[in-house]
Amino acid sequence: MTDFCNSQTGFVSVSTTNNRGFTPEEVAERCLDKIISVSSDANPVIRDQALAYRNNIKALIVFYMKEAIKSDRTTIFNALIEAGQKDLAEAVRRL
Repeated sequence: MTDFCNSQTGFVSVSTTNNRGFTPEEVAERCLDKIISVSSDANPVIRDQALAYRNNIKALIVFYMKEAIKSDRTTIFNALIEAGQKDLAEAVRRL
């Protein structure tokens, strides 16, 4: 799913999916890759602590991304209702 290329300017990452968008968990992983880096050569105690912190941050990012998705769907639902598209609004609500 992800390819990495090392160059003089840093790392380039490309992520794709087939016939769907990214899940909140997948986006959270991509976000964490930019925020938190843990060396495999780090002291094991420090590495374990950093990985535990990373997992806690991932859970927070996923939770709030899901909340944002729900909120956006509510906004879309209400916009469709206001536009007289009740059936389409109901379809969005059921997603």
